[in-house]
Amino acid sequence: MDTDIHKYIEIRKALHRNPELKYEEFDTGKLVAEHLTNLGFEVTTGVGKTGVKAVLYTNRPGPTIAFRADLDALPIAELNDFEHKSQNEGKMHACGHDGHTASLLCAAESLMKAKDAYCGNIVIIMQPAEEGGAGAKAMIDDGVLENPRVDKIFGYHNRPGFKQGLVFVKSGSAMGGNTSLTVKILGKGGHAAMPHLSHDPIVAGSSFVTQVQTVISRKLSPLNSAAVTVSEFHAGQGHNVISSYAQLSLSVRSDHKKTDDLLVFEIEKTLRCVCEQFNCTYELINELSIPALVNHRQETTDVISACKKSFDSQSLLEIDYMPTMGAEDFSFYLLERPGCYFFIGNGEDSAYLHNPHYDFNDNNIAVARQVYMDLAQFYLGRND
Repeated sequence: MDTDIHKYIEIRKALHRNPELKYEEFDTGKLVAEHLTNLGFEVTTGVGKTGVKAVLYTNRPGPTIAFRADLDALPIAELNDFEHKSQNEGKMHACGHDGHTASLLCAAESLMKAKDAYCGNIVIIMQPAEEGGAGAKAMIDDGVLENPRVDKIFGYHNRPGFKQGLVFVKSGSAMGGNTSLTVKILGKGGHAAMPHLSHDPIVAGSSFVTQVQTVISRKLSPLNSAAVTVSEFHAGQGHNVISSYAQLSLSVRSDHKKTDDLLVFEIEKTLRCVCEQFNCTYELINELSIPALVNHRQETTDVISACKKSFDSQSLLEIDYMPTMGAEDFSFYLLERPGCYFFIGNGEDSAYLHNPHYDFNDNNIAVARQVYMDLAQFYLGRND
């Protein structure tokens, strides 16, 4: 296969220089759409607002498989000083979506060149708004898994802390779910010198912050994985004033929907009891809920089987633990279709994801391309 990997390294660096936030991926989407069109794919833009769908039709009967990459960056000020650092102030590809996109574009070229070796169809999904925008759901709602109907779906994420190029999978719960909650506590304001005449929402909120941690330690089985983080607490505007209002933000991470349901139920019960104690009322708002990512057993096994010809035993691994509680909205696709979200090591010394010093390891473009090619051959390879 004569695909020029260096060309896609340059594309990756160009994407890194021009990061765009969720549902603002206009330049990124344009670049991706033009590239896929030039390769010969049938391209549809504006899927899920700023996403791109591309289809390779072999015109031979067979299954349809989909490969997905994410387009969006993060609102982080980059602290790297290399040549391809972000040129958009306060925005950064700090999670490697630039690399995921370049990898799939590289694979798309190789897949098109090998078109005659396949039956069925290949759908390329370039998704917006993975970072807190549920872009996967937006694309699904716009029909990205239909016409042609996708039978199986795959994607990957780079993982700092693991050997560069290591391809690994986890069947079942592989990444955490993320439910973002806003808590509003309504009290009765007053003079700081007369607290007995007020209903202090700051005291109520402070009590809630400490008590909500017992939801994990005393309400959840130690065999489950979860985390509850209070990430914001806003209240008050003066030294001598008791506020009438407090607002908190919570990030709830879980290994399964049942775990998430239990956590949200117990969080609200804790909030209700605290507010009753301090004569306050509350509102609990679910801002966003990303399900836990649960890989399908057969498709996870298939990734290993498909890649055995291309990767030695030291570069291919199935693990039996969750590598991260971080969320990934690829989980929405896995609720609709069987598939697997695999991982590729970004290097043991790599800065971690969402870190202002992070950078994608360009050596993984070729690694990811090969996995996609192996999966296409495994599912769509012609036997005639």
